[in-house]
Amino acid sequence: MQANEGDLLVVHGRIVGQHDRVAEIVEVLGTNGEPPYRVRFEDGHETVMSPGPDSVVRHHAEPR
Repeated sequence: MQANEGDLLVVHGRIVGQHDRVAEIVEVLGTNGEPPYRVRFEDGHETVMSPGPDSVVRHHAEPR
């Protein structure tokens, strides 16, 4: 997984009825765009994440 600042991290819901969570990547802490990432969710909460297989990165050029 590779990302840049400003990309979106989408964490898919794991159970029926659970919605996807979307966060903006505000800082890439790994080398060459690799995790971990500092992310900011829509409610303003920030955290450091090392995304798992239930996550994807949406780059700037991809449609939202």
